[in-house]
Amino acid sequence: MRYTESRLSKIALELLRDINKETIDFVPNYDGEEHEPAVLPARFPNLLVNGSSGIAVGMATNIPPHNLTEVINGVQRLIQNPEVTSLELMQSIKGPDFPTAGYILGREGIRQAYSTGRGSVTMRAKASIEETNGKARIIVDELPYQVNKARLIEKIAELVREKKIDGITDLRDESDRNGMRIVIELRRDVNPNVVLNNLYKQTAMQSNFGIIMLALVNGQPKVLNLRDMLFHYLEHQKIVIRRRTEYDLKKAEARAHILEGLRIALDHLDAVIALIRASRTTDEAREGLINRFSLSYEQAQAILDMRLQRLTGLEREKIEEEYAELLKKIAEYKAILADEQLVLNIISEELNEIKEKYGDDRRTEITIGEESIEDEDLIPQDDVVITISHTGYIKRLPVSTYRDQKRGGKGVIGMDTKDNDFVEHLFVTNTHHYLMFFTNKGKVYRLKAYEIPDLSRTARGTPIINLIQIEQGETVNAVIPVESFDSDKYLFFATKNGLVKKTPLDDYSNIRKGGLIAVNLREDDDLIGVRLTDGNQSIVMGTKMGMSIHFPEQDVRAMGRAATGVKGIHLEEDDAVIDMDVVHEDNSVLIVTSKGYGKRTPVEEYRLQSRGGKGIKTLNVTAKNGPVVGLKVVREDEDLMVITALGTVIRTSMSGISMMGRNTQGVRIINIREEDEVSTVARVEKSDETAEEDDSAEGTAEE
Repeated sequence: MRYTESRLSKIALELLRDINKETIDFVPNYDGEEHEPAVLPARFPNLLVNGSSGIAVGMATNIPPHNLTEVINGVQRLIQNPEVTSLELMQSIKGPDFPTAGYILGREGIRQAYSTGRGSVTMRAKASIEETNGKARIIVDELPYQVNKARLIEKIAELVREKKIDGITDLRDESDRNGMRIVIELRRDVNPNVVLNNLYKQTAMQSNFGIIMLALVNGQPKVLNLRDMLFHYLEHQKIVIRRRTEYDLKKAEARAHILEGLRIALDHLDAVIALIRASRTTDEAREGLINRFSLSYEQAQAILDMRLQRLTGLEREKIEEEYAELLKKIAEYKAILADEQLVLNIISEELNEIKEKYGDDRRTEITIGEESIEDEDLIPQDDVVITISHTGYIKRLPVSTYRDQKRGGKGVIGMDTKDNDFVEHLFVTNTHHYLMFFTNKGKVYRLKAYEIPDLSRTARGTPIINLIQIEQGETVNAVIPVESFDSDKYLFFATKNGLVKKTPLDDYSNIRKGGLIAVNLREDDDLIGVRLTDGNQSIVMGTKMGMSIHFPEQDVRAMGRAATGVKGIHLEEDDAVIDMDVVHEDNSVLIVTSKGYGKRTPVEEYRLQSRGGKGIKTLNVTAKNGPVVGLKVVREDEDLMVITALGTVIRTSMSGISMMGRNTQGVRIINIREEDEVSTVARVEKSDETAEEDDSAEGTAEE
């Protein structure tokens, strides 16, 4: 039975491309009237990529779908190193990748399934918490694999009616052609994280996928680990390539045999024509050709079937060219059949073609489990880029994503941010390094860099609140990456009420899942800044009423984690610290006010003082420019991002902001409406657009 393009879809043709080249055996179907393939000559490991589920004769298989690109990378790794283990293959194939996306919690279940062929992974819906007008709501836009959306909504409504889940005031389905979206409105007085955790516990928003990697191997059912799955696919592909090559060789040799007969006929054209004209029948002519020119039956028949146009000089050249090309192909086919490495090279090349054509980014994010213990030996130590947006979306990328570019390049998009959002933090670290998250409530949370989801370059990222258990009203305002908790390094803290504290880094070496008190805050105080120091730097602090103080870090003695701290600056009534930074040479101090005024001042104008004093004036605050909202120690090769309370965002080059003295009111850097004001200031890496503006004169000269 032959399969043609008119009977099959394109994707099926990719799986069955070589089915008509005698690459596999056919067996009778259930009623014996037709024949079907005994096994598919798939161009990629279809059993892993698309998964399989079913029960037969008391045995069950439940293989989850996987990412095509990762699976092909795993096969390539096996080709390069036949001794690779299942655990080593996990560096290429990170885990199942479900078409409905969502999360997989932890890697332990994946490790067990890939090592033994059996395991269970916990899937979780992708949900985020939004706050509008003082009320919170939960947005669900990705569900676990095989979870029915309508039944899930019915289940949530049932739990609300039975008062098993409290705090939900409205539940609606806002899904459309752009994607799935379930909106769960909450009461003002409930903690949205508590409601979300109850939804995970009591509904299919969190469910398990039991993995049984059972497949037929030479007709026998076997439970296979990850390496076995790829190994048997590779062995099958070797057979497919050999049988396909044998088929092509047979066809090429048959055609070359015919062309050899045609060449003989053309070399003896007059004698052939005379013999054919003298013959009374076709059979007599064929026998005459066979006997006189030592031809085979097929060659003689081909000569008789040859049209007169083939006798022209041009057609003769075509025959010679085709014959020479066939000889090359025959030699190539024989070389492939004689060398297994050439077979592996073909498999590798064809897999790369499939990956280029159909490969895509992973959909399902693998994140840390509730109680999972990660096996760090399974995770390679790679340098990665961590990006965090202003609204709290975080993700991890390989350093290679940000490839080197010459000046004038267009760069790459680092994150697909939503409106009024931008990448506020971008730093390079190692997958095995720690990230410390400090909140305004004085708590610290910790994750390993590999626990941050590894997403595509243009993905928005994962909300930080989905990775760390921060409480309602708590916001992350500082992130510190550290390799190890050394005793000779310090964390320097500053609060809104002017207190400062310095604590050895190793005091934070043991941080619980639920966070740890980083600084003991007094009532009505907030943590506004944290910096990692070596104990010998200087600190500048700024207040909203335009005062500042610059003092040596040694003025603050090291104290314990639970300490409140000492006075860093003496504040007047109604004044408050708005920011703190570490001073570096050749930098300047940036000041931005609520009315959109700003300036840069050389750090030399901020003389060193003793901590605890009133400080010196850093900006002349007036009704025209408004109170100070931001103080940063900046470089000229950075950009400034300014966000207003009504959501206006402006990005400008730092070098374009005027350098002025301390006791001035600055110049306007953003035009804002009367009812609006600046709410947030951030320094970010220079963008290509602002870089082009800075270099426009130079670029014109070069052109």
